[in-house]
Amino acid sequence: MFFRISGPLLALLCAGGVASAAPRVVVSIGPVHSLVAGVMQGVGTPDLLVEGGGSPHDQAMRPSRARALQDAALIVWVGPTLEQFLDKPIRSLGRDARLITLMEMPGITLLTTRDGLYASGRKNTVNPHIWLSPDNAIAIAAIVADALGELDAANAAVYRRNAAATARRIDTLAAEIEFRLGAVKARPYMVLHDAYRYFDQRFGMNVVGAIMATPEQKPGARRLLEIRRRIVSQHVVCVFGEPRESTALLESVAAGTATRIGMLDPLVVNLPAGPDAYFGMMRGIATALVDCLAS
Repeated sequence: MFFRISGPLLALLCAGGVASAAPRVVVSIGPVHSLVAGVMQGVGTPDLLVEGGGSPHDQAMRPSRARALQDAALIVWVGPTLEQFLDKPIRSLGRDARLITLMEMPGITLLTTRDGLYASGRKNTVNPHIWLSPDNAIAIAAIVADALGELDAANAAVYRRNAAATARRIDTLAAEIEFRLGAVKARPYMVLHDAYRYFDQRFGMNVVGAIMATPEQKPGARRLLEIRRRIVSQHVVCVFGEPRESTALLESVAAGTATRIGMLDPLVVNLPAGPDAYFGMMRGIATALVDCLAS
């Protein structure tokens, strides 16, 4: 039997969210998830694949994650350069799910990994850490809002408003970080690996080296010696690791020098997932830089 729903009852159902439930959205990593959560605020909550601040470089595809991908109406990831564990599962998906590969989207600025940052090595590949650019973060919110609006026309205006509000928050955040870093941006420092080029370029920071070429490639004895020489010759103030990594490597290269050790978190490791996580991460990076470089 077929019943036609109309008039006040239809309006009541729509107001209660029954008629326009949000599509299921799956996002790969914490910082991007935070931006997507901001766009969806008031409508729904995206699923996060790499939970608990895990690294996209060393994940395994668990059955629960595979099911989430299969059930998703929209999947948002950076791309296979970063989330290698997702490459094969995503390629095996059917045509029903919509996929946003952020590194391939118009409006996203791509930078290469810096030549010579890893000792004397040369690594001219695209740097996948795109979310650390405030301009890219604004673009990500707009891209997701457009995609969601096509999938869920009933809430398209909400997604657009949320993306615009996120953009305003990011502009305010960037101005705040610019001000806070003004006194330390010229001071030389090193990072664990070149995850921060987008941040460094936007705020004019003085990074003079990276301890590892990539998270998967640990430096050998010759590289460590070259890095130590650079620390001394460049008068490096701080070397920065990341929360999930041991400090032993940092302590080794800084031993016997005045160089201090700090921590930068590009993956919201110690922050609860949600719309505020991106902003906490960016402020956390700025705070860690100021605390170590200004001491």
